[in-house]
Amino acid sequence: MFIKKIGIDLGTANTLVYIPGRGIVIDEPSVVAISVFDKKVLAVGNEAKEMLGRTPDTIVACKPLKDGVIADYRTTEAMLRYFINKALGGIHFFRPEVMVAVPAGITSTERRAVIDATLIGGAKAAYIIKEPIAAAIGANIPIGNASGHMIVDMGGGTSEIAVISLGGIVANTSVRLGGNKFDSAIAEYIRKKYNLAIGERTAEDVKIKIGSALFLEDKMKMKIRGRDTISGLPRTIDITSDDVTVAIQDELTGIINAVKSVLFNTPPELSADVIDKGIVLSGGSALLRNIDKLLSRAIDVPVYVADDSLLCVVRGTGIALENLESYKRSILATK
Repeated sequence: MFIKKIGIDLGTANTLVYIPGRGIVIDEPSVVAISVFDKKVLAVGNEAKEMLGRTPDTIVACKPLKDGVIADYRTTEAMLRYFINKALGGIHFFRPEVMVAVPAGITSTERRAVIDATLIGGAKAAYIIKEPIAAAIGANIPIGNASGHMIVDMGGGTSEIAVISLGGIVANTSVRLGGNKFDSAIAEYIRKKYNLAIGERTAEDVKIKIGSALFLEDKMKMKIRGRDTISGLPRTIDITSDDVTVAIQDELTGIINAVKSVLFNTPPELSADVIDKGIVLSGGSALLRNIDKLLSRAIDVPVYVADDSLLCVVRGTGIALENLESYKRSILATK
């Protein structure tokens, strides 16, 4: 089978790859392990994530994307090449057309970096689609209608908030708040309150297992292990869901304020549509318990989490790629 088109959600935390007709073929962490001496790529994705925080001096395991944009160009290029080749499988004779979803708020320089890395990574042609548009398409929102639809796409590095009408973005903002900031806030809170240093993988685990945007009536508990910051020895403690809720309050407030600012800049007719239809949440961070309830209380508008919210952007990228003509106004094409 000759694969001619590939859709990529190049996320800060995870990279997902979509092939029209086959669906999502890759869902792996955006992590690369590199040898310090010869700069050779040793592992990408799941295998590299296992190395985070566990490498000797000769190996560096890093996330080449920060806040939704390329922080390390060469490593991102190597990662894209790996994912494109893995998606194509075995020997391939054709370079595919690749569409990459990027934050709506990135600069032209950052956009150019994504295009260049995609082309060098093995693409024949590169297309860019803004994440809120891709997320809305993937969440089955009819973006072509003359009606306002609000989407909040909460990823690992950024949260994209946009009001979409007639296939374009009317009002939007992109804040560099997401799952990674939640993890950092949890680790910092535990260090200050319990004098325990934990790694980012443990913090992420805590967020997924017991995290909540609102205080829970039935508190959830979890044992975590780390290094005592005073004695330097390993230690195990119990933490509750309330700890996580307190830890991430500042980040949640930042997202609420960003949603309010977009609504403030939305034309009245479209604001009325948003009240009628509600706000749709997508992205991995939308899976945080009660985040829909928190947003709904804060802005007094119904809020819904999209089905398979983690997959909305990549699915929307794939649909847009399959129907390039229909979505050409929403897409930036670069050969």
